[in-house]
Amino acid sequence: QVLAVEEGVKVLRQGGNAFDAAVTAALVQGVIDPQMCGIGGFGVALIYEAKTKQVKCLAFHARAGSKVTPDMWADRVIREAPDGFGFFLKGAVNDVGAQSVGVPGTVAGLSELLKRFGTWSWEQVFQPAIRIASEGFIVTAELARSWKSKERFPERPSLLQRLQFSPEARRLFLKPDGAPYEAGEILSNHDLARTLESLSKHGAGEFYRGAIARAIVTELENHSGHITLSDMENYQVRWHEPLRATYREFEITSAPLPAGGLTILQILRVLEGFDLKQIGHNSPSYLFTVAQAFKSAFICKVRYHGDPEFVDVPVDELLSEEYNRKWRERIERGDVLTVPRIGINEPHGTTHITVIDGEGNIVALTHTLGSSSGVVPPGTGFMLNNAMVSFHPLPGHPNSIAPGKARISGMAPTIVLKDGEPFLVLGAPGGARIVSAIVQVLLNVIEFGMPPIEAVSAPRFDAQVHEIECQARIPSWVLEEVQKRGQPCIKLPQSYGGIALVQLAMKQDGKWVGASDPAGGGTALSP
Repeated sequence: QVLAVEEGVKVLRQGGNAFDAAVTAALVQGVIDPQMCGIGGFGVALIYEAKTKQVKCLAFHARAGSKVTPDMWADRVIREAPDGFGFFLKGAVNDVGAQSVGVPGTVAGLSELLKRFGTWSWEQVFQPAIRIASEGFIVTAELARSWKSKERFPERPSLLQRLQFSPEARRLFLKPDGAPYEAGEILSNHDLARTLESLSKHGAGEFYRGAIARAIVTELENHSGHITLSDMENYQVRWHEPLRATYREFEITSAPLPAGGLTILQILRVLEGFDLKQIGHNSPSYLFTVAQAFKSAFICKVRYHGDPEFVDVPVDELLSEEYNRKWRERIERGDVLTVPRIGINEPHGTTHITVIDGEGNIVALTHTLGSSSGVVPPGTGFMLNNAMVSFHPLPGHPNSIAPGKARISGMAPTIVLKDGEPFLVLGAPGGARIVSAIVQVLLNVIEFGMPPIEAVSAPRFDAQVHEIECQARIPSWVLEEVQKRGQPCIKLPQSYGGIALVQLAMKQDGKWVGASDPAGGGTALSP
């Protein structure tokens, strides 16, 4: 979001570092994109600390409340969403309302990031968000359009329906006549301004142990939610070693499970055995080969991926040459792979910001509300996440529900190193499609030498289940050739968008150059 980027750049101009700017921008994002992210959400950050030349991962995923049980929704399953974005349950209990909410991690994550690496005070980084919430902001075309968009499937509530879910959400985010705001109109949120002011003065503990925590828990308990005050008090962020794998002469580092970096690395391990440059960008053979690599990794995601604190995931095996050579052999002989329709993918509302400062510090931060629960604790001004929608609703799956567990996610901030130095930084909103979008943009740069803007703008495709879904700009005659090999293809209605919104920073001639996917409302700015 442009306004968030501007506020982050102002921090850099005033002497703040990348961590100060990232936290400031993230807080602003939560004000101006209230259903995509915010203090009621969760996320993951991949960072590069220039002083130590180390890549680290800070995870602040949402966690299931202590009142959940693995089989609590087993009798509510209607069907799996045909587009792969989760399961449809009776009453949409996993998608909207109190039962869909996981313990939020964003406040703890931003606090930890600032405390460990920042130079600004906690109170300082809140000031732009407080000001914008109080004074109001201009509703962007992207935000206004999202409130008018209809969902493809009737079982899934639209963003507007989520705003209509509770009296608080309607009061805060809709006009008195119930209509959504139009692009160019001013939307303010004085309740949120007061909440942010309180947080800035009393610290992150106010969110997990103080008045804000009590407001959250009271609202959830009044509507049969699963989160207790003890769940809030005991929430902790996690520091992880990033996942690492080589691709050509590059080292790829990404966020480990329950985030989506493992899927990215496995796709690249499969594709490294093909001469993609010789095959040709977005040629029929390229679509077929890369799509099968996607599906090979998504098959493994369904079989094995879950929160590593709860299930054993054979990470080393999944990234091994022996394992991925078998997938490569299947692709070479023309097998059309199909991903079993039992997996869960996350909803498609998320935000991402990358910050690089003059010292060389890097923050790639992806944070989200899922697609928002519609629940606003009275008087607080912010919406809570719907993280529970991405758990498998049946017991016995690696991603099944359990108290304190985090569900798997497509969020995958990624840093690519060349000769030991950062070369590319990638991240994206886009739910389950984040992985395939990041892989394609990375290939656009490494295999085809595209500059940043071209790399994020080139036509993309995805293959989550069986069909290849393509942006409309990929020519029909290319798809016809792919279909002759037994691989169905579908054109999406979008020429741009529909397959995540990749944000890219790239080192060129000793300087960093940024690019924001033109399908979204983002931007890349320099101090």
